[in-house]
Amino acid sequence: MAKITDLFKKFYNYILDLFSNDIGIDLGTATTLVYVKGEGIVLCEPSEVAVKRGTSQVLAVGDEAKRMLSCTPGNIVTIRPMRDGVITDFEVTEAMLRCFISRVRRKRFQIRPRIVIAIPSGITEVERRAVRESAERAGARDVILIEEPVAAAIGVGLPIQEPVGNMIIDVGGGTTEIAVISLKGIVFSKSIRIGGDEMDEAIIEYLKKTYNLMIGERTAENIKIKIGSAYPLEEELSMEVKGRDLVSGLPKTVSITSEEVREALQDPLRSIVEIAKISLERTPPELAGDLIEHGIVMAGGGALLKGIDKLISEETGLPVHIAENPTVAVVTGTGKYLELKNLKDVATPIKSELHS
Repeated sequence: MAKITDLFKKFYNYILDLFSNDIGIDLGTATTLVYVKGEGIVLCEPSEVAVKRGTSQVLAVGDEAKRMLSCTPGNIVTIRPMRDGVITDFEVTEAMLRCFISRVRRKRFQIRPRIVIAIPSGITEVERRAVRESAERAGARDVILIEEPVAAAIGVGLPIQEPVGNMIIDVGGGTTEIAVISLKGIVFSKSIRIGGDEMDEAIIEYLKKTYNLMIGERTAENIKIKIGSAYPLEEELSMEVKGRDLVSGLPKTVSITSEEVREALQDPLRSIVEIAKISLERTPPELAGDLIEHGIVMAGGGALLKGIDKLISEETGLPVHIAENPTVAVVTGTGKYLELKNLKDVATPIKSELHS
């Protein structure tokens, strides 16, 4: 009887898979990306939600919510329901996920999708459960969790199935994930809650202390993208920054250089370098030899910071390569997981119960 029941479940799942559009999600602190099986990446929007102040009433999600940042009237507030790679507001995260999922599900009566979600490797069991339940309540039929560094490694095409050492550093908005992977498994991993957001905050604090200038998150991010660097540039850059004078309260413009921004970023960059060194120290000697030959691969939006590969290479003595499309590596990995059968045993074994 049990065998018949198992066969029926397999057949039932096979039929559901035929008629549902499975989805892979990189639920990031700063950006959420969605991959639909058979279609590729179909959505890339900020992980931001505009709500009515004092309530959980959602007014806008994603790009529309980001445009409202710092420009909203007093009764509207723009928030990020994710912080440091984990959910801080359960209801708003659920609403955001439901909105994104509904946008990519074109058929109204389509079977509820199976969803693969990338999660930071360092989150707790409670935080994992919160991610899973949010996806379930947002419309998932089945939820599979996969650790971000593994998804990133799959996404950039590292040979994680082979008996060789592969090292990936994924610098996201809220976390930096480092893992050494071999034979589809994590040999050693380290996660710290430092990423692009902490870099932005470091720039904000530097301008406060140095110029008595208050700037917003968007301005700090723009500074980081335009003139930020982790390693001295061949030709240093500068730009004008507009903000509010903390003494007079009036608008003020200052000129800052890439050297100053590099100084502001020293603390978060030092933390990233330290966990890279710790990961190498904990790597078995046989796999460490593979890393000398193949080097380290970097993914995530933070990998686009000018010179970060040179800094890590200088500090570790290993070659460092930036992935071809670092910002989409994780979501591409969730998509490949959906598409390729030989990767089915790399996911974190936390699954929801099957729903019809």
